[in-house]
Amino acid sequence: MRHGKKYNHLGRKEGHRKALLRNLSIALIEHKRIKTTLAKARALRIYIEPLITKAKDGSLHNRRVVFSYIQNKEAIKELFESIAEKTKDRPGGYVRIIKLPARKSDSAEMALIELVDYNEDYAASVAESGEGVKKRRRRKAGGNLAKAEQTTASETDIAEIDEEEIDENQKK
Repeated sequence: MRHGKKYNHLGRKEGHRKALLRNLSIALIEHKRIKTTLAKARALRIYIEPLITKAKDGSLHNRRVVFSYIQNKEAIKELFESIAEKTKDRPGGYVRIIKLPARKSDSAEMALIELVDYNEDYAASVAESGEGVKKRRRRKAGGNLAKAEQTTASETDIAEIDEEEIDENQKK
């Protein structure tokens, strides 16, 4: 049973899980993009996004709090300087998870997790294709009536076009 299980334990004891997430977060900060399993990527996103939010403030207290999670001076320096600078205007959603094909050996679901502001190629392709833009759908009062009016209007247009074609054919 999963009573009170708030997050994915990844099949590990607490100490091993903390070490795993710490190492994954250090690798993500250093390389800006890593390839791992989908479950680990989702757990890492939950683990690292609050740390990036704390890094944006840059106070000594937040630096010590983040150090208690990561414990790598070079990664902390990189996080508080360059990553915090790039994510300053972003209100959240600092990492992106992209699903990859399954691993051949054990058919595990793989994913690429990356810092959003460091992949300009992906951002340019999304902006070009318009995938990232979501259109809001709003319900209008009498929506079915408006659809019915559009349908009848389009049928009348078709009827007028047919009459014009018939008149042109008769003239010839």
